[in-house]
Amino acid sequence: MPFRSNPRKIATDADLYAAALRALMRRSYSLREMKQYLARRAKDETGVTVVLMKLQQMNYLNDARYALEFARSHAKLRRQGRYRIARDLRARGVSDADIDAALSEVFAENDEASLVRARLRRRLSHMRGPVDEKKLASLYRMLLRAGFSSDVIRNELRAVSRGDLPDLPD
Repeated sequence: MPFRSNPRKIATDADLYAAALRALMRRSYSLREMKQYLARRAKDETGVTVVLMKLQQMNYLNDARYALEFARSHAKLRRQGRYRIARDLRARGVSDADIDAALSEVFAENDEASLVRARLRRRLSHMRGPVDEKKLASLYRMLLRAGFSSDVIRNELRAVSRGDLPDLPD
């Protein structure tokens, strides 16, 4: 059975609201994500704005709360850094003010260095042989992709290697 390229178009506001609620039951959405989700399904654009206003009035869509929950889960469960979480939230359409507030609250609770140590501990448990410059560079790149600051990464890698590290580029 082939997949549909476009979802079935919804004509009434009540059906569009029900579709939005079903989507919110599956996962959280930012305001921009929900707008895109509804725009793909609605026959006219006026229904989308009406449903979005109703969802915001009922406090089902709140970008500040969404950013805080997203930052908490990605910092604790995925052990991602500040820069990676901020980049992902910007891609989802959350404002910079909401992102900054969420990140400052989450990283007041969690120490970034402890997250780096946890990722390093896990990665080093699977590595074989001594940690040489090539492996250190690989670890450094992995931690940069995870969104940690280069200063924190260098400090933690120095502790792991118990020696002087070459100056790695930012």
